[in-house]
Amino acid sequence: MNVADKVIKSAFESDEVFQKTLSTVIKEDLNLTAVDFAKKANIPPSTLYKILSGNRDPNIKTLRQIVKTIRDIKVSDSGEFIAVIAARSVLDNIVETKRKIAGRLVTIREYSATSMEEAIIAAVTAERDGAKALVCAPIVSPTVEKILNIPVTTIIPRNSLIDAIELALKKME
Repeated sequence: MNVADKVIKSAFESDEVFQKTLSTVIKEDLNLTAVDFAKKANIPPSTLYKILSGNRDPNIKTLRQIVKTIRDIKVSDSGEFIAVIAARSVLDNIVETKRKIAGRLVTIREYSATSMEEAIIAAVTAERDGAKALVCAPIVSPTVEKILNIPVTTIIPRNSLIDAIELALKKME
């Protein structure tokens, strides 16, 4: 579950849970102060402080603006990326998280998995995180292709990981 969804869910649980969740998301997940977040959300800082302290319930317009701002910040933080699901030993060979491939700067995000189940969970997580394509082992690719809505490419032993990432990039277009 992404952080914006956590905030939405918490709003339906209780005022206290909402206040705590929003505060945690702003401080820990977004690494912002309440004042900085309020500025980005175009909400008066005093309004946000009242919401966080429980002295005011947010109206629906303010809640929408909070959620939209959280989503906008997380999207700008993550940007487009290709997810790579592999064993830690394979991932340790990726020294760059950004790499120029086929003339485009590509962000590579690693998802470690040591079992089929972990790989499937990592694939779903990667898509939820905003991956634009996925590169994974042949043992799991037929399964994740059936459940994901993003291009999936396979790491084939005779080809390199970079070849698989290039193919994922082409499929994204």
